[in-house]
Amino acid sequence: MTSANNSQKPINIAVLTVSDTRNKTTDKSGLTLIQRLQAAGHSLAQHSIVKDDVYQIRAAVSQWIADQDVHAVLVTGGTGFTARDTTPDALLPLFDQVIEGFGELFRHLSYAEIGTSTIQSRTVAGVANRTVIFSMPGSTGACRTAWDGIIEQQLDSRHKPCNFVEMVTFHAATLPSA
Repeated sequence: MTSANNSQKPINIAVLTVSDTRNKTTDKSGLTLIQRLQAAGHSLAQHSIVKDDVYQIRAAVSQWIADQDVHAVLVTGGTGFTARDTTPDALLPLFDQVIEGFGELFRHLSYAEIGTSTIQSRTVAGVANRTVIFSMPGSTGACRTAWDGIIEQQLDSRHKPCNFVEMVTFHAATLPSA
């Protein structure tokens, strides 16, 4: 449920496309996420495309985790079961906390669209250094499902009873000194 009483608190979101074949011109999934996050009033911090390689994925996401001005990271691609699908393997060691419910809810929503094929999605999410990270399959349909059905609400400061915005925008500098 979203409260209409207060205004949305925009955050900075980075988008990472994991693909061995896509480039800025052919990256429809990344573009879908960018359009949706901007339509929701958020800012695009950065957009990158990396090969489906554990270390390239970790390097890109780690840079954003360390950047206090990046509040959330959306990763599309590399969540399947082929030998080249390494996104969950790259991300899970980076997480301070895993958001178990994201993968569960994503597969529940996806089941209505693609049936039992949804079990082939190793979609994961987590929090690292107060940065929330959501990974989803590389299809535009999966990106729409993840954003529209879950992520948009969880990155909306008006969504009640809880959302991730206060956590990702909190900075230690705001604490009173001892």
